[in-house]
Amino acid sequence: MEAIKPLAKSTARPGGAAGLGGFGALFDPRAAGFTDPVLVATTDGVGTKLKVAIDAGRHDTVGIDLVAMCVNDLVVQGAEPLFFLDYFATGKLDVAAGREIVAGIAEGCRQASCALIGGETAEMPGMYAKGDYDLAGFAVGAAERGTLIDGSTVAAGDVVLGLASTGVHSNGYSLVRKVVERSGLGYADKAPFADGPSLGEALLTPTRIYVKSCLAAVRSGRVKALAHITGGGLIENIPRVLPPNVVAELDARAWPLPPVFGWLKQQAKLDAHEMSRTFNCGLGMVAVVAADAAAQVQDQLVAAGETVYLVGRIRARQGDEAQSQLHNADGAWPA
Repeated sequence: MEAIKPLAKSTARPGGAAGLGGFGALFDPRAAGFTDPVLVATTDGVGTKLKVAIDAGRHDTVGIDLVAMCVNDLVVQGAEPLFFLDYFATGKLDVAAGREIVAGIAEGCRQASCALIGGETAEMPGMYAKGDYDLAGFAVGAAERGTLIDGSTVAAGDVVLGLASTGVHSNGYSLVRKVVERSGLGYADKAPFADGPSLGEALLTPTRIYVKSCLAAVRSGRVKALAHITGGGLIENIPRVLPPNVVAELDARAWPLPPVFGWLKQQAKLDAHEMSRTFNCGLGMVAVVAADAAAQVQDQLVAAGETVYLVGRIRARQGDEAQSQLHNADGAWPA
């Protein structure tokens, strides 16, 4: 507790003191600047990416992943993340590893401008193998009443912007670990798809946090929908924010496939459809905007540090299945 108190304190923001040790944590939305807030809550974990961290002996980035998986789900509804709580469970507490994990959580909270106001560390002998641990996160955000976005205004003729990912993010790691196992490589070996980092370092690149850039775009009033590309990939996540009468069409030639995905595709012998329903394939977030607002939103996102591509369009449904459609992927992506 003493080791992580300064980390929590570093995430303090208006509305919450970000102090640890009490039985419950308080947050005041009015002190955070809200008049009539609607609260939005999310929870998620890091999944089997944790096994990569454990096997590679590197624990300083999975906390960022934990925060990202929660706060990116908040911002797609136009909500500003306010505070975060974590649950860290292990068989026997390793204080050094635990501090690294919470340091990552604190870094993620700082990136998202939310306060780490509480959590639980559970030591459960017999539940976890030596060195194993699990993480879960809980984020609460808010938006002024009437300002949340839900995709209901999306219409045929709108366009789809894709925001670049930093890599695999936090989904598909059961397959990733199987690919590594069959490749004969160790996590300390050089990554075969990148110059410089080890395989473990490359695969542990943390999930990008899109909060600040996407909130700025949402508050401009030009964004109709946002989709966080997590489990289910491009094909299953984009339809979650679309009305039932339209479908998204993406052109895979419109953005580059990062090398890690080319390597995974080749090693696992996946076709383009399986790739796009398993991984983010280089796009960690997508935004749907009116065609005449696309250039302005793209410029705004780029100014906020994002790499943005115009990747597709919205058209009326014509008997299509309830999923987005990806075209030209076999020609655009490495075989």
